[in-house]
Amino acid sequence: METIITYRRRSVSKQDIKTINEIIEAYPGKSRRFISQEVCRAWDWRQSNGVLKDMVCRSLLLILDSEGFIKLPARKFTPPNPLANRKKPTWVEVDQTPIQGPLGDLLPIKLVSIRKTGFEKIFNGLVSEHHYLGYTQPVGEHLKYIAYSNDRPIACLAWGSAPWYIGARDRFIGWSKTIRENNLHLIANNLRFLILPWVQVSCLASYLLALNRHCLSQDWQDLYGHPVYLLETFVDTEQYPGTCYKADNWICVGQTTGQGKLSKSRQPLLSKKAVYVYPLTKNFRQELCHDA
Repeated sequence: METIITYRRRSVSKQDIKTINEIIEAYPGKSRRFISQEVCRAWDWRQSNGVLKDMVCRSLLLILDSEGFIKLPARKFTPPNPLANRKKPTWVEVDQTPIQGPLGDLLPIKLVSIRKTGFEKIFNGLVSEHHYLGYTQPVGEHLKYIAYSNDRPIACLAWGSAPWYIGARDRFIGWSKTIRENNLHLIANNLRFLILPWVQVSCLASYLLALNRHCLSQDWQDLYGHPVYLLETFVDTEQYPGTCYKADNWICVGQTTGQGKLSKSRQPLLSKKAVYVYPLTKNFRQELCHDA
C-alpha cells in the first residue's frame, strides 16, 4: 500500500487518509482532540501502557492539514502552553548541617519514588539549586527519587527515556534499527544524580545506585505498564571519573560522539562522554532484541 507520509514510525496510506476524513465528516462540530482520539482508536495507535497516542496523532493531523490531505475543524480554543513560560523551580529550604562519617551511620536509608506527588517540588528545587547541570523538566517517561536518612533528604536521582541513538550502547546490545525503534522504551537513562553538597560520606553514591536499580524496573512497571531491562548514563570525564558507577559494577561500553542530538554536523560540538550501562537481567539482550 502506497505510503503518503511517515511520522513517528507510523506510515500513513491513502486508506488512512480516507479513514481520517470519514471520522471528520462523521463528527461535525467536534474538537480536534476528539478527532485525534477517534483516529487513534481506529488505528489502535497506543503507547506501550495502552494509552492513546493522542498528542502524537494531533501533530500528525496538523501536518496532514497543512499539506491539504485533510481539513481539520477550526480550533475551539488555544490552551496555554505550560512550557513557554516555565519558571525556575523554587528554592527549597532544608537542613544543611554537614553529614560526615561512615555509611553505616546513615542507615537505614529510605529511597522514595516521588513522581506525581507533591514532593516533586522539593526534588526540582534541590536539583535546580545544587546540580551542576541544573534542573530540566524530563520529556516522556521518567521517575524521580529522593533518598532520606533520619528524615533528612541526602540525595536525588532521576531516570528518563533513553536517547534515540547511542552508537556504543547500540553496538553493545546488538540490536537492529527496527528493533531499537520498537524497544527503546525498555532502557532507562540516569538523567540526574545529586548527592547534596553537605553530605560527604564514602561509598554513599554506589550504595544509592544499587538501592535504586533494585526497585527501578518494578516502579517503571507500576507507572508505565512495562519494565526496563538496561540502565545507562553518560559521564563527563573532564569533570568526573565515574567512580560510583565503576564501584557499582556498571560497564563502560565506549563514549558519545559529542555531536549532540540536534547537531546537523559530523563535527563534535559537545564534550565527549563515557557511556556506562547496567543490565538488570541476565537475558537483557534477549528482552531488548525481541521482535514484537
